Amino acid sequence: MMITLIRTVLLYIFVVLAMRIMGKRQIGELQPSELVVTLLISDIAAVPMQEIGIPLVDGIVPIFVLVSLELILSACMIKSNKFRQMISGKPVIVVRNGKVQQNEMRRIRFTIEDLMEGMRLHDVFRLDEIAWAIVETNGQLSILKKPELLQPTAQQLNIPTDDPGLPMVVVSDGDVYDEALKIVGFDVNWLNKTLKEQNVKLEDIFIMTTDRAQNFQIVKKEAKE
Repeated sequence: MMITLIRTVLLYIFVVLAMRIMGKRQIGELQPSELVVTLLISDIAAVPMQEIGIPLVDGIVPIFVLVSLELILSACMIKSNKFRQMISGKPVIVVRNGKVQQNEMRRIRFTIEDLMEGMRLHDVFRLDEIAWAIVETNGQLSILKKPELLQPTAQQLNIPTDDPGLPMVVVSDGDVYDEALKIVGFDVNWLNKTLKEQNVKLEDIFIMTTDRAQNFQIVKKEAKE
């Protein structure tokens, strides 16, 4: 039992590291080659967990080889556009200038239901609202509405805007994130001063965010039940 536990923990750590090296994509964002490698890794890792008689290295080595091949494949796709199209395919236009491309949909086996589902995910419920729709290489649908249906931007309305930067979590469960403070241009002294002005103790903070314009938000810890 102990041997099985140790083997499972070691394989779990190795698989997590392997997936971490491959990247942070979600399942729906994986390219075909990445999805194949992910499925193979899960199958290979399961065998040594279940069969104690199989050496642990027989599971680790194939996983290492698969990850190495995926990294090499990714490097080749970055360098060669033709190679990338051969492995991952090309985006396909299924709506062009407001007209549904039925032949293209049939060619890639993209159904009307797939199109309608993708539209709803973009808060589009009518075909006549779409100017362009593209099926990306990972199967997701990108949509561009017709120009007259696009919301106006602040620039188009001649409204002056300031960029306060990206709000960052600077305190999480009482812990200070020094790197996040640097990103927004502040330091611990600013944090302590702000907390003192708000009459809040550091250890009482569940989460605190701020941006470069000092638009901060503090959420206090709730009392434990």
